[in-house]
Order: sequence, then C-alpha cells, then structure tokens
Amino acid sequence: MTSIFDQHLPATPANFAPLTPLSFIERTAEVYPDRLAIVHGALRQTWAQTYARCRQLASSLRAAGIGKNDTVAVMLPNTPPMVEAHFGVPMAGAVLNTLNTRLDPQAIAFMLDHGEAKAVIVDPEFAPAMARALALRESQAPMLVIELEDTLYGPSAQPLGGTRYEDFLAAGDPRFAWELPGDEWDAIALNYTSGTTGNPKGVVYHHRGAYTNAISNVLEWDMPKHSVYLWTLPMFHCNGWCFPWTVAARAGVNVCLRRVEAQAIFDAIREHGVTHYCGAPIVQGMLVNAPAAMKEGVPAGVKAMVAGAAPPAAMIEGMERLGFDLTHVYGLTEVYGPATVCAKHQAWDRLDIGERARLNARQGVRYHLQRSAEVLDPETLQPVPHDGETMGEIMFRGNITMKGYLKNPQATEEAFAGGWFHSGDLAVQYPDGYIKIRDRSKDIIISGGENISSIEVEDVLYRHPAVLAAAVVAKPDPKWGETPCAFVELKSGAEVTAEDIVAHCKQHLAGFKVPRAVVFGELPKTSTGKIQKFELRRQAGSASAIDG
Repeated sequence: MTSIFDQHLPATPANFAPLTPLSFIERTAEVYPDRLAIVHGALRQTWAQTYARCRQLASSLRAAGIGKNDTVAVMLPNTPPMVEAHFGVPMAGAVLNTLNTRLDPQAIAFMLDHGEAKAVIVDPEFAPAMARALALRESQAPMLVIELEDTLYGPSAQPLGGTRYEDFLAAGDPRFAWELPGDEWDAIALNYTSGTTGNPKGVVYHHRGAYTNAISNVLEWDMPKHSVYLWTLPMFHCNGWCFPWTVAARAGVNVCLRRVEAQAIFDAIREHGVTHYCGAPIVQGMLVNAPAAMKEGVPAGVKAMVAGAAPPAAMIEGMERLGFDLTHVYGLTEVYGPATVCAKHQAWDRLDIGERARLNARQGVRYHLQRSAEVLDPETLQPVPHDGETMGEIMFRGNITMKGYLKNPQATEEAFAGGWFHSGDLAVQYPDGYIKIRDRSKDIIISGGENISSIEVEDVLYRHPAVLAAAVVAKPDPKWGETPCAFVELKSGAEVTAEDIVAHCKQHLAGFKVPRAVVFGELPKTSTGKIQKFELRRQAGSASAIDG
C-alpha cells in the first residue's frame, strides 16, 4: 500500500541531487574565486583558476573519447596536477585511479590492465618506471599518455612520447559544462590495496562515500574556512583520505610537498601558516625526533591527524610537547581512509600526560557520518562485551564503505558477509564505547597457547629513549610455537644492546611477552610510512637473520 507521504511526492531535480564532492569546488570557485587554492614552489593558484583548469582537464578527456566509467590512472606526487585530477577526471564522468608512486613496474602494469585504464598522467620523476610498466602491459588497448613538467623537479629523464599536460589542458574548455553523476552510487575512484601476497585488490569508491567522508573530515577536526592544509599524506593513498575534496569544501589552501622531509615540513608550516596536516606515525615520529634547531619558530596549535599503525603512547606524548594538537583516526582503504576517530573529552585535559596519551592511543568511535563501527564476534556477529578485555573484529557499515572489489565478487562477498565490512583488525571495546586495536588477525603472536599483541610489545619498545621505530612479529619456536621477535631502528647516534632492550621490556611486560630476539637496523616501510611486517616475518623465519 502506498503511503500518503509518497503519493504525488516524487524525487525531482527540484528536490533531489546526487551527492558528489565535485560540488565543493564549484561552490568555492563561485563564492571565493580569488582565494588562494594551491601553493607549489613559486606557484600561487586561486580557486577560480583551479576550477577552470579542472574543467579544461575534463573537457580534453571527453574530447579524447574518455567518459562515463572509463579509468584514468595518474602517477603523481603531491603536486597541483594531482589536486586537479581529483576533480577534472570525475567531471568527465571517468574514474580516478591514483597509483602508488613507489610500486615496481610489474605492479603498475597489473593495475593499468586490471583497471582497464584508457589514459595515464605521469610526473617526470616516475617516467622511467611508467615506461617499463607500459611495456609490461598484457592489454593491447591503446593508452593515452599525458606527461607533466615540474619546475621543482626538472625535465623527464625519459620522455614517454605522450602529450604535454599543459598542452592537453590548453585545448580544453575552461567553462566545460560537466554534469552531476547520474547516480551518487557511480564510481568516482579506484584504489588498490597494498596486498602483501598475490595481486592487490581494486577498491571502488562511489561519489556518495567520497562526499560523506570529506564532510566527516571537516566535522572530526572542526575544520574552519580557509584552513591551510599541508600535503604530507600521499594523495595516492585512499585519495589522500578524501582531503582534496575536504579542502575544497572549506575553501582552504593546498600546500603541495613533493617530498616528506622534516625540514621541508617545518619550513612550510612557518612560511605558509599551515594549520592542518595528516600523516602516518612514522611521519609524526620524524617530526618529534627532529633536531631542536629545526623546530624553532614553529607555532603551537598546528592540528595533526595520525593514522596507520596504532600510534605508540610515546609518540603521542612527543607531539603534545611539540605543541601540536594530535587527532588519532583509524580506517582502511575499503572505508575511504579514516572512518573512526578518538574523539577527545575536556575532562581528559585534567589528566597527566601519560594517561592522556593512553586514552588518545585508542582508535575511538565512528566518524560522524559513518553508520556504525563496532567490535563484533567474527563468528556470531554479535557485539563483544564493552569491558576492554574481550577481543573481537572491528567491523563497519554505512556510507563510508567501498562499493566493493573490482572484478572480484567472491572477495567482495566475503568482505561484506553478514551485512558488515570485516576489517581483519582485532580489538576490544571499552565501557565508554571506544575501540582499541589489539592486533591484525595475522599479527597476533600465539606463544604456548597464549595470545600476545604485537602492538602492546611495540608500545613498550617505543618508550625506550633510544628507539626511533619498532615492530614485533612472530618468530617460529620449536617449544612455544611462536615467540616475539623485535625489529628495532635506533635514533641517530644512539647506542644500545639487545640485552638493554630485553631488560627494558621486562620492566613493563609479562615474561612470556618479552621478545626472545632483537634485530637492529632500518625497518622496511611502505610509501605511506607503514612498516612492512610481511617482510619482517620473512626475516624472522630465517635463523641467520636472527642469530647473526
């Protein structure tokens, strides 16, 4: 039976429009056309100029035969064309595939083929890798290659024979009449997971989710108009956690950064009045451990968002002493980057710094516009007791969740089993509802039948004054099955022995949790700063890597 509220009350263009983050730049260019949008070296680009360039990019892509649901790949650092691609590509109706710039040519070739990219935009720094990737493609379909120039980098060492980016834009219409997506469920972006075994999975984002997460970013940070955002987080990683769209929504400033280095970050903060930036714990640790002279003149109150591995309490304490306001978020590629936040309470300000750090190290509660984030029993899908002890799996549901995995219905079905997205992260939930990760399911160390959280051991290691970075993995053991093996990267000039590390751990951990082996050296990391535990597990399985 039709409800009285449905009769003669259809959705029409007058009362319904699909949600898309493309609407943000449209409004900002109308309202604040002369406000600064992008800073890159000597370049200063307004929002009106940026919007016109995005429309030119869309127009030229359309003229090249690229349109609805065609994939456009980009291999770019955090430079202005990367910002422009986040709007220009979907304005053409196409899907943006941001490629991880540190991947090998074989992986890039796989992604170009799997995503059926019809065009690729390449920065000169990555032209050699892209040349090899293009040669390795299995597909025979033609590929439109668009090449950039960047005065901060120099000419390409290996031109690809494609079209120059500026020439491509110049041929486009700066007043191109792009259209809203026919359906907010339409794909807007394709992101590949950093899979450690086999081929990575292609995660498909929709316009509604990108819009929703971009606005949630504003809400979690109370982000004001005209914020100055520094691009330390790679835009290729979960579309920069949706911040290209967030910054446009706030008519903010994109301060571009080709390389993530402590000196460059502190210089940018001082020169441009940076108010916000995001980064993995490794980036925050780099700033905390920078020389004191490098930090001189850096204003207090800069807002930093951290995600990735659970940030150790020592790092949170260090950021607070630096004067930065740290917000801890958590998520995965499948949920557009961050989808929970450790929302702070004023009462926490009265606690000592150690207790504040302990509370802020939790993954927290759902994002404003995420429907739900819960710790559930993976078998029954029932909530675990909120006792801070009972372990379950973090699961999500709501608009800030991917459409699914490209060309992989089985993996999609498994990921969404029971109406929840299964993260694979093991956690507990506290009486206040806040989530705390205990480990990835694959990173739990089972020693003599006892579960050991690698994160718990790492948190202790980070409290040693000589430790810059640390990771703990399982080492095969004939008696216990597995024992903890600690990989430790020391601060510059620090000297410490394995015995010192073990003694430090014994002061804070139960005996069975103390590492039985300690390996010193630089830790392997992904392009987003995450420590590559799969590589460390491989090393831990080699007796020579430990005994030596």
